[in-house]
Amino acid sequence: MGLTPDARGRRQAPRNQPVLQRQRMTGRALLTSPATALALVWAIAGCAAPRAADPSLHPPPVPSVKAFPTADGWAATTPGGRGGVILRVTTLAPNGPGSLGEALQVDAPRIVVFEVGGVIDLGRSVLDVEAPYLTVAGQTAPSPGITLIRGGIRIATHDVVIQHLRVRPGEAGAAKRSGWETDGIGTVTGAHDVIIDHCSTTWATDENLSASGERFAGTNPDQWRESTSHRITISDCLIAEGLSHATHRKGEHSKGTLIHDNVTDVAVIRNLYASNVERSPMFKGGARGIVVNNYIANPGHTAIRYVLVDHEWGALPRQVGQMAIVGNVLHYGADTRPGLPLLTVDGGGSCEVFLDDNVALDTHGATIPPVLGKLADVIPVVRRPLWPAGFVPMRAADVEAHMMREVGARPWDRDPIDVRIIAQALGGKGRVIDSEEQAGGYPASVETRQAFEPARWDLATMMPVQPAAPARLTQMDARTP
Repeated sequence: MGLTPDARGRRQAPRNQPVLQRQRMTGRALLTSPATALALVWAIAGCAAPRAADPSLHPPPVPSVKAFPTADGWAATTPGGRGGVILRVTTLAPNGPGSLGEALQVDAPRIVVFEVGGVIDLGRSVLDVEAPYLTVAGQTAPSPGITLIRGGIRIATHDVVIQHLRVRPGEAGAAKRSGWETDGIGTVTGAHDVIIDHCSTTWATDENLSASGERFAGTNPDQWRESTSHRITISDCLIAEGLSHATHRKGEHSKGTLIHDNVTDVAVIRNLYASNVERSPMFKGGARGIVVNNYIANPGHTAIRYVLVDHEWGALPRQVGQMAIVGNVLHYGADTRPGLPLLTVDGGGSCEVFLDDNVALDTHGATIPPVLGKLADVIPVVRRPLWPAGFVPMRAADVEAHMMREVGARPWDRDPIDVRIIAQALGGKGRVIDSEEQAGGYPASVETRQAFEPARWDLATMMPVQPAAPARLTQMDARTP
């Protein structure tokens, strides 16, 4: 069957001071930051005295209609495919009539829904999204939902919303260090106003979920920022078990999220990073964004990181990065190196850093340092250097419960792989892996079918008219070996 449009009208697609203090919070230590003593703690950390950020760098956007009620970040108001044709995916084949691949290629505003559930085997390929105004609604698939294996998704356009997909590239039968390197989901040059929400990206051989692009296209920094990914939201995603010694030509390459040089207005919020050796997330030179309400479990060499790789910039003027790091939770695990801080800063460039309400604990429950590395490049600030309009973070104390309730694809209908990863991460039992085979291998492909009924959905937001059932993971599940 081919893609079947509903009878809906088409529209033309336009081309305060961080003070370390013990505080009771479900038995954990809290890093608070009341503004009056900020200079003292930065001095203890070896950083310069804080200064106020320049608010003119990021004027707040004009409020508009959100993509869906919980959308946040600078991309929150993207329309995605709202008002466009509804395309039904009716086959688990990656391409051809009725496929997800065919739907992604349609050059018109579109909402992609699923009348089939199961596993789509990409066969060591990547699905490219190059036409704008797209919503992919994985929540519409019949149970168990949609899982992509042996490949990923690459977004090179604007106004895209992708929700409730599982993407598991894995080694795909390739030899170790053979050069099979793919992100689970990634944005590249040309991507802006993109939301990746409630997706599960695991077992990637490059990054699990990233925002990237050509970082120096143009003649000045404003043009660099306009060319590469910008206004990107990564929210409520499970970003876990990047494969370590697998098929990447460099060898070890277990990576969570790369925010590439000069990527701007990126919101990394409410995600669970579990058992990635590095990049949970990593911002490169001149990147600017927020890292808020994430839970980082069992990182290996680094957790959050900022680095400008000097030789990659040559004679170009170094740009100052900006990071607001708020309400995150970090827990050491079996693979975490001793002394790992919440934020590592190194390389050849400076970054404005704002820290507030972050919990960071080792395996014994002791508080760990907030910032280490090349501290001379840290510019501590007393106010958020940038912040999306209307966004209100939750308390760090509430992050773990949010992970159990909300994180990953289809939290009301989690598959066994997501249930295992989340339970192990929150229970302190996760491990870094080298192959999907160490975790039971790819899921079996069992095809399910159910007709899409538009009346059951708010087509403006792709939220169900009737709320979904509660998530399958409970506090007891998370603490059970």
